[in-house]
Amino acid sequence: MRIAMWSGPRNISTAMMYAFANRADCAAWDEPFYAPYLAETGLAHPMAAEILAQHETNPEIVAQRCLGPIPGEKAHFYMKHMPLHMLAQFPLDWADRCVNVHLIRHPARVVASYSAKRENPTLADIGFAQQVAFFQRFPGPVLDSADIRENPAGMIQALCAEIGLPFDPNMLVWSAGPRSFDGIWAAHWYHQVHKSTGFAGAEGPMPALEGENAALAQAALPYYQALAAQKLQC
Repeated sequence: MRIAMWSGPRNISTAMMYAFANRADCAAWDEPFYAPYLAETGLAHPMAAEILAQHETNPEIVAQRCLGPIPGEKAHFYMKHMPLHMLAQFPLDWADRCVNVHLIRHPARVVASYSAKRENPTLADIGFAQQVAFFQRFPGPVLDSADIRENPAGMIQALCAEIGLPFDPNMLVWSAGPRSFDGIWAAHWYHQVHKSTGFAGAEGPMPALEGENAALAQAALPYYQALAAQKLQC
């Protein structure tokens, strides 16, 4: 099985990647289209020069690898993707041969977390509109990060049942620290997840946003609500 997990930034997408990679039968790939996206757009993201130097920048080659041999000769391949990375000119036919899953998080939490790492985010940066478009093109289960954090065992078992993958309890607990398959950008973005040994508990109160950040979260809210209406229950 090839699983394409579509998510915006500052979600629990890295924790989900660690969960699947903790299965003995599953390999993982971290945001394979990030370097092509930066190469094409020239955006000044944190560690952009390092990302372009260390990762494949040709989207055609990346797309071929999405359907190529699975690393380590594993049975399953978990790919962490972001719809915002998939520019119109990038190949997408490979995704038709994947099990597509969509991971969402309330935009107020996304904006609060993203703006702490990169200033002045835009709607395009946080990817909600792009994710709705991808759900329409590649429908599949929708998972809300809040539900996973509140009930990891129930939600991960529900996802496995939905996609026809036997549940493995190793998906709920992993060792702390970085992974060999982390993108080089982990040095900037993954500090918290590297401290984790499983899914964190329920989040606290919704962050209080002001000014442009509040306006951005409000603009993203209808997209989030459209996907949340489809979310998987356990």
